[in-house]
Amino acid sequence: MKISRMTPWAAALAAATLIGIPAAASAGQQGTTTAAAAGNPTAATTDPYADYYANAQGKTGPALKSALHDIIKAQSKVTYDGVWNALKVTDQDPANSANVILLYSGRSQSKATNGGGANDWNREHVWAKSHGDFGTATGPGTDLHHLRPEDVTVNSTRGNKDFDKGGSPVGEAPGSLTDADSFEPRDAVKGDVARMLLYMAVRYDGGDGFANLEMNDKVNNGSAPAMGRISLLKQWNQMDPPDAFEQRRNQVIFDRYQHNRNPFIDHPEWVDSIW
Repeated sequence: MKISRMTPWAAALAAATLIGIPAAASAGQQGTTTAAAAGNPTAATTDPYADYYANAQGKTGPALKSALHDIIKAQSKVTYDGVWNALKVTDQDPANSANVILLYSGRSQSKATNGGGANDWNREHVWAKSHGDFGTATGPGTDLHHLRPEDVTVNSTRGNKDFDKGGSPVGEAPGSLTDADSFEPRDAVKGDVARMLLYMAVRYDGGDGFANLEMNDKVNNGSAPAMGRISLLKQWNQMDPPDAFEQRRNQVIFDRYQHNRNPFIDHPEWVDSIW
């Protein structure tokens, strides 16, 4: 389910509305206004996150990755049990507050149907928890920036596969494909998947007692702390830019739960600056 793309300012307003905080406090607390380009007074834009990313501005490559890590590692942590209730807020269906949107399936489903049954939804680790062997430990195993609601059967089908193109259709996840060693999500969330994985590769660098998560350009990574394919994920980031649902989700995690952001939702252009 793809929702029309919004600017970060508009997304912050939407987030403020949905989670009951004043719009000015949500978007404006980080806000700075960029001066209009010379000779073009309509070029003025507002970047509500300029202060948050101040130490990353002007950097590229490894220096940018390091600066972003230092920014986003300052976070509150959620327990694995706490993830259940958090996902009911972060992934709420904007058209039906009683439901969540399932990541790969795109289905709107009752929040109350979380669990382990065949038609329930459960907690999908987009960065497969076996890739780095972090399990469900508080930290990468409970990081909301890569945990999403998904149909139990579809979650099992995805398993710990890396992301690539092709395969056979996935039942209960229209538009998604899978084969023996990879999974391809539906077009509407390809960019979402890419940005979640890239967040993880920046956030977890071998500190905090967890493995150094890194991107590579292959599948069959097994238990190695790596995910692929980076060349394809970069394409997905460009073809499916952040939309209102993804931006609202980022804001809710920042405001209510972890108090850190996924920088690639706010600045998708930074993907190509690093990788």
